Amino acid sequence: MSTTSKLFVGLMSGTSLDGIDAALVDFSSGQPSLVATHYQPYDGQLVQALLDIHHPGQNELHRAAMLGNALSHHYADTVHKLLATAGIGPAQVTAIGNHGQTIRHHPDSHYTLQLGNHALLAELTGISVIGDFRSRDMAAGGHGAPLVPAFHQAVFGQADEGRALVNIGGIANITCLPGNGAVRGFDTGPGNLLMDAWIQAHRGKRYDQDGAWASSGQVAEPLLQQWLEDPYFVSPPPKSTGRDYFNLDWLKATLPDSMQPADVQATLLELTARSVADAIHRFCPGLDTLFVCGGGARNSTLLAHIGALLPQIKVDKTDALGIDADWVEAIAFAWLAWRFDQRLPGNLPAVTGAAGPRILGALYPA
Repeated sequence: MSTTSKLFVGLMSGTSLDGIDAALVDFSSGQPSLVATHYQPYDGQLVQALLDIHHPGQNELHRAAMLGNALSHHYADTVHKLLATAGIGPAQVTAIGNHGQTIRHHPDSHYTLQLGNHALLAELTGISVIGDFRSRDMAAGGHGAPLVPAFHQAVFGQADEGRALVNIGGIANITCLPGNGAVRGFDTGPGNLLMDAWIQAHRGKRYDQDGAWASSGQVAEPLLQQWLEDPYFVSPPPKSTGRDYFNLDWLKATLPDSMQPADVQATLLELTARSVADAIHRFCPGLDTLFVCGGGARNSTLLAHIGALLPQIKVDKTDALGIDADWVEAIAFAWLAWRFDQRLPGNLPAVTGAAGPRILGALYPA
């Protein structure tokens, strides 16, 4: 590793609640160069505790604080394993960019909450931590989300090509990168979240491998149309959402009693595909290519459905642009930490609705 390297770790644990993505990234050239990655899954007990804390309950302040501490131990263990893989010592890393685990996101009420004790993470790793990226944008009147479009613009924008990127995690978010013109970005709605919850409830699996179960069912078009009439889908951006809004309660409130579980799964997959395609038709005209990242990029059935809805647009994974689809968001949070270190803005006001560009994050020195 060059002595001029400027190394940052990006940590991402998203609404899918599957685990922690960690990326070690070198910014010595001003552009991200991926050095090493590590994925650490959550155990079932932690996943259940995180699911429970999404809903108001007894002693939730204490439970949230203890979960924040537990998560920080998981984050620290992930960082140690990442650095061991790379043969890098903590002293060589400038900072960790830690998104934290979102348990509340209420932009209409001007607050968001991500669990994770950043001070404890700094203590456990011996590395400075930059966290709480959403709050500054919210203080300026924005949604605090999505934050990745600024990274997408910096790394994937191309002057002579109309591109869009969609990250399909628990929630799906899209970034429109026109060949010329303003960048747009917003959460399109559920990504994998509802599909994962449904297959967990009915088959005891954490996700639908390659959309196989969804492929065995039939799409219920009347139910799909009912879902797509939800106020979230029809409202214009800027907008953002999360597990607070789209969850099993939202799903079960609309389901006919006689519907087969596999048909529900098929309809949920089509909801993700249709909401992404509708967002592109409404707000991202003139596209040449749609690049997909996140866990949904590995679901060939979902990608095929999106492609069928967008026949004039090439659909590919970000792997084709040189960044593995599994690691885009972790790299993005390393980038946000690097932007903070440079005292450069990390938001796009046109995306989040903030009053202007803002330096995002708070520093917890080692």
